[in-house]
Amino acid sequence: MASLRETAERFGALTDAEAECLSLLAEDWQIIADLSFADLVMWRPVDDGFVAIAQCRPSTGPTVHQDDVVGSFAAEGRVAHLRTAFDSGELVASREPRWDESYAVREDALPVVLDGRPIAVLTREVSQAVSRSSSRLELNYKGAADDILHMVTRGEFPVPTSVTGPRRGAPRVGDGVLRLDAAGHVTYASPNALSCFHRLGLTGPLINKSLPREASTMLLDKGQMDETLAMVVMGRAAWRTDIEANGAALSLRAIPVTENGVRHGAVLLCRDVSELRRRERELITKDATIREIHHRVKNNLQTVAALLRLQSRRVDAPEAKEALAEAMRRVSTIALVHETLSGTLDELVNFDDLGRRAMRMAAEVASPGVQVSIVREGDFGMIPAQWASSLALVMTELITNAVEHGFVGRERGVITVHADREAARERLRIAILDDGVGLAGSPTGLGSSIVRTLVENELDGSIEWVAREDGPGSAVRLDVRIGEGPGEGRY
Repeated sequence: MASLRETAERFGALTDAEAECLSLLAEDWQIIADLSFADLVMWRPVDDGFVAIAQCRPSTGPTVHQDDVVGSFAAEGRVAHLRTAFDSGELVASREPRWDESYAVREDALPVVLDGRPIAVLTREVSQAVSRSSSRLELNYKGAADDILHMVTRGEFPVPTSVTGPRRGAPRVGDGVLRLDAAGHVTYASPNALSCFHRLGLTGPLINKSLPREASTMLLDKGQMDETLAMVVMGRAAWRTDIEANGAALSLRAIPVTENGVRHGAVLLCRDVSELRRRERELITKDATIREIHHRVKNNLQTVAALLRLQSRRVDAPEAKEALAEAMRRVSTIALVHETLSGTLDELVNFDDLGRRAMRMAAEVASPGVQVSIVREGDFGMIPAQWASSLALVMTELITNAVEHGFVGRERGVITVHADREAARERLRIAILDDGVGLAGSPTGLGSSIVRTLVENELDGSIEWVAREDGPGSAVRLDVRIGEGPGEGRY
């Protein structure tokens, strides 16, 4: 989907400042549309007319435009109205409603101002097909919308430096609206807003009460309010914050209402996010539990490896010692994976770091008398935990095999590991090259059997052992799946 700037620049160039201003307004104008019960359309002047570059439909009432109008030009009869708003620098209401198919539409137009000059025109369009009673809620909503729209004509909204926080859990008009005066007293509270504050422990009405005082009373057991909360409930800064009391949590957002830089009040949006915060705490607890499980599994596996090491010291048969050493190495590799997972919040493993540690450990354990250099080319990237253990075991077995059988009688050797991850990020191709004595037939040992089983059954891939083409030594080539697909869930 094209961005607002890309859409606008199909009809004329924008400066960076203009593009940022229009984009910030389009990101936040759902509030204005909902408060106005009206559609909003943003127009840019072109030649002798205007073209629509963005639109917003209200979630609190019916829409005027059943079809998108972005990219369309204003009808000839509307151009004069839009031009008047653009040139006058003020909100201009239409004298007569225009007819759109079978119903009348009343339209207000106002300039979008940046640094004292208009850069676009915003229209607020309300269908007259549905008769709305002038309830107290509607009058206050429209009054709040008018305050914000007049700020747009003065270049005071949107505020480029406003900190509104993450969109997740952001309060909307339907969640609750309060209007404050310059001193922070509540001049209007919607029924939903009143319900939100009642959940915090407030009793009685909010009208004419000081919101900062009421908030501090609810938070007496938690000490003095922090500066961010005080600024928001006072309506002094365009910020977002949360307030928690009596087991309930509210997300608050303040929009200061200013005139030529002087604050006259604020519009405050509130939303009950108690359930959202509860779920977030549950997820944090779950993440901590999972990390603790990985940590304990790692400790248990390290204990098993230590027991295998002690047992190998009491065995005299070389074959038994070798078998116990291989088992110890495999257990230690799996422990490495769980150690990595115990330090992360998600189920993704940075295999570049994990693979480096596992391969170095395999090379040192396999043949302490041989100095092996491991060269890595390419990146493995982030790999889901369900594939990480299998892939780590495969890499460990292959490195061990190369050291034990490829460098017999030598003091040093080089192993090159090349990783090539597909653009789709679901498959990984790996080549392990050594400069040893080369292949002496197809591998048939327990290690190669384990590798084949893991690659074909767990990693949904393939593996082949071949002679190295660019010199002495052998090469192992793997093609495995490390993303969503048929192999998912097998581990």
